[in-house]
Amino acid sequence: MYATDLLTVREAAEQRRSIRAYAPEPIPREDLDEILRVTGLAPSAFNLQPWRFVVVETPEVKDALAGAAFNQRQVRGAPAVIVLYTDMRDTLEHVDEVLHPGMDAVQRASAREGILRPFAAKTEAEREAWGAEQGNIALGYLLLTAQAHGYQTSPMAGFDADAVKRVLGLPAHVRIPAIVAIGRGVEEGFPHHRHALERIARAA
Repeated sequence: MYATDLLTVREAAEQRRSIRAYAPEPIPREDLDEILRVTGLAPSAFNLQPWRFVVVETPEVKDALAGAAFNQRQVRGAPAVIVLYTDMRDTLEHVDEVLHPGMDAVQRASAREGILRPFAAKTEAEREAWGAEQGNIALGYLLLTAQAHGYQTSPMAGFDADAVKRVLGLPAHVRIPAIVAIGRGVEEGFPHHRHALERIARAA
């Protein structure tokens, strides 16, 4: 898909629906790569980017994943399912990777200490919960980016996280904010039913 074919952010937000029926055609690898590249531009506190993605396309793995997701039909029916997980242990062990290359040695040392200090007082469970909250930012980017590229999605929070980890061989400590079916939808989905602006926003 060429860049001129992409939807604007507004168009993608207005057109996106949660779709559960998909055409079986596989998604070109270059499209999946570009969707995930753009998703990776999502902001995160300290620029930690704790999100990771597993793209599941193999029928046998999708079948096992569907069992872990209470047999939701879109897991088996979509050509791909993206498992979004967050891993703060890995992130903090490799914190130098997220420090801006434009920093000098003094700035890098200060930034590194400024990142690690607040997490030192947290338990691992607290650190991983924090990372999962950041992961939801990436989830929003993923849904809009997929729609902008002409693909429909169904984000799911209904799954057995431990079972998903076993299927994919993920470490026990990671968190899974969502799994997302993606493909070309073959149903319209429900029209938007959202609060009016006055219900969700006010001036102060």
